[in-house]
Amino acid sequence: MATGDAVRASTDPDTLSDFFDRYGVALTTGDVPAIAGCYALPGLVVADTYSFSFSTMAAVALSFVGAAPDYQQRQLVAAHALIEEVEPVSALLTMVAVRWEFLDSQGRAVPGERYRYLLRGTEDGPMICTVIRTG
Repeated sequence: MATGDAVRASTDPDTLSDFFDRYGVALTTGDVPAIAGCYALPGLVVADTYSFSFSTMAAVALSFVGAAPDYQQRQLVAAHALIEEVEPVSALLTMVAVRWEFLDSQGRAVPGERYRYLLRGTEDGPMICTVIRTG
């Protein structure tokens, strides 16, 4: 980044699609370091019945270690994020509503959940600050 260039929140559809494509590949392949690399620290995950936060990459990695066997058991081999809404929040923050779709090893579509991601713009691109499971 050149001196004087300001980091901004991304609302660019291609940038957001590329980010969620990388994140989806990391999730379905069980690439925990790549998953952790998508998060800004500290981070927060919120669902109806629980919340947890993490302040280190190791804590992010530990929180996703159990996800890989779940994807393997369900034979999910690919994930695609359908971006439903992009809402600028501030100069550096963007809220993105995503509906995940998966493919299983037989090539069948498997419906996924919906999430809202609060992303922070960084010199390296968008990073997840907060994940909220919405359905």
